[in-house]
Amino acid sequence: MESWEDEAVVLSARPHGEGHAIATVFTRAFGVRRGLVYGGAGRRGRATWQPGNLLAARWQARLADQLGRLEGEVVYAASAAALEDPLALTVLASACAVAEAALAEAEPHPRAHAALVALLRHLDSSAKAVAEYVRWEIVLLSELGYGLDLSVCAVTGARDGLAYVSPRTGRAVAAAAAGPWRERLLVLPKFLIEDAEAAASDVVAGLRLTGHFLARNVFEAVHRPPPPARERLVAAIEARAALAADLV
Repeated sequence: MESWEDEAVVLSARPHGEGHAIATVFTRAFGVRRGLVYGGAGRRGRATWQPGNLLAARWQARLADQLGRLEGEVVYAASAAALEDPLALTVLASACAVAEAALAEAEPHPRAHAALVALLRHLDSSAKAVAEYVRWEIVLLSELGYGLDLSVCAVTGARDGLAYVSPRTGRAVAAAAAGPWRERLLVLPKFLIEDAEAAASDVVAGLRLTGHFLARNVFEAVHRPPPPARERLVAAIEARAALAADLV
C-alpha cells in the first residue's frame, strides 16, 4: 500500500461517476497529484474540494502509479474568503489554472507551493492579491528553471534606476541604459523590486512581464496557450487600469 499525508491546495475537482470527483491538488512535498474523491461532487464534498482551498490531504493506493484515493479536511477556505470579491475570485481561478497547467505531476516545488499559500491568504483584499499574484508567478518561473534577474542592470551592473526587463534574457535594464532598445523591452513595475504601492497599471505591466516568459518558456514548450482563466484576469486588471486612467 502506498500513501502520503501533506498540506495541499485544491487546483481542480471534476465530477466522476455517481457523486464522486477526480481532484488535482498541489502538495508541499509531493508536487501536483491527482486522486479519486468519494462523494467529492456531492453537496458536502463540493464545499471541501473547491479550487483554492487549503487542505490537510491524505492519498493512498495499492501501487504508486495508480490514481489513488484522496481525502481531506479544510485548513483554510480560500474560496469562501474570496466569495464577495469578483476580482479576488478571478485571481484565485487564474492561480489554480496556471499551477495545474504549468507544473508536472509528482515534481515537488516547495517555494511555488509556499508562495501560492501566501497568495491565497491575501484574497480577502483584492488590492493585495493582484500584486501578490504577480510575485507568485515570478516564483513559479524560478521554480521551473526560468528565473528572472531583477536585482541588477544587465548592461551597466547598476542596482538603481531599474525600469525594464529584456524579453530575451529575463534580466533587468536601467532606464539610463535602455537607449534605442527601450520600445522592445518589458516594463518592470516598481512594486516588484521595492516596497511600493501597485496601481492597476503596474499590475498590468507585471502580468505582461510574467506572461511573456510563461507563454514562451512554459506553455509554448507543451504546445498550449495560457489558461483562459489567466486571460480573464489580465482583461479584468486592464479594464481597471483603463478606468483609473479615464478618471485622472
